[in-house]
Amino acid sequence: MSKSILVVDDSPSIRQMVEVTLKSTSHRVTTAKDGQEALDASKMQQFDFVLTDQNMPRMDGITLIKSLRALPNYRSVPIIVLTTEAGDAMKSQGRTAGATGWMVKPFDPSKLLQVVAKVLG
Repeated sequence: MSKSILVVDDSPSIRQMVEVTLKSTSHRVTTAKDGQEALDASKMQQFDFVLTDQNMPRMDGITLIKSLRALPNYRSVPIIVLTTEAGDAMKSQGRTAGATGWMVKPFDPSKLLQVVAKVLG
C-alpha cells in the first residue's frame, strides 16, 4: 500500500538515498532541504509519515516536530528522526517534541524499510 512520505534533510545525497529506498517499495516521496521547507509543504499536502534530520539550516528537526505536532492533521502522523546525533539528551528532546522514533546515520536501507513498515502498520 503506497503511502505519502516527506523526507527532510539538508544533504542532497542522503535525501536521494532515502528517496530511492522508499520508492523501491512504491511509496510516494516528497523531499525538503530543511525544516522550514518541510513545514511549508506539510501545510499544503497531507503526509502519512515524516522522516527528518536534526541538524539543518533555517529550522532543525526538533523545531519541525514541535511545529508539525501543533497542526491538527499531524498530531498522530509518525515522525522518525534520522540523524548523526546519538546522544540520550538529544533523543529525549526528540521524544518530548513528539518524535515517534530515532535512527542514527549512516542508515541501513533494509532497516529503514522495516521501521517505515512498522510505524505505518
